[in-house]
Amino acid sequence: MRVIETLTVPGTVDSLSKIAEYVKQVATIAELNHKATYKLRLAVDEIATNIITHGYAEAGLTGEIYLRADLDNSRLTLAIEDTGAIYNPDEKAVLQHEYLSQTLETREAGGLGVHLVLASVDEFRYERAGDRNRNIFIMHRNQ
Repeated sequence: MRVIETLTVPGTVDSLSKIAEYVKQVATIAELNHKATYKLRLAVDEIATNIITHGYAEAGLTGEIYLRADLDNSRLTLAIEDTGAIYNPDEKAVLQHEYLSQTLETREAGGLGVHLVLASVDEFRYERAGDRNRNIFIMHRNQ
């Protein structure tokens, strides 16, 4: 596996366009098709927005977002790390079925982001590494 690209940006809304451009670049290097590239951008944007909004701004914290892309013969692995408030998307995923079965009138606002991420990428993992949240997106190549 080889590192193909890294990016460090401030954990602010202004960084979202740089993150989107980064995802497009690494997807091109990995030769992902248009549909896979779009889905990966969507998933990464959702998590990055959550990091900025909930992990930093709402928690009264500041910090950076670190992105790293690794490529091997069969997959592209993209990791996003931050030092914001601890947020494990896997814990939200358990509630998705119950949440999705509710009518729009009874649902609380939000909550679909993790569902969107899981539906967009081939594999998704979260882990806590020291003082960092790490969200890992995996896209299989040659789809």
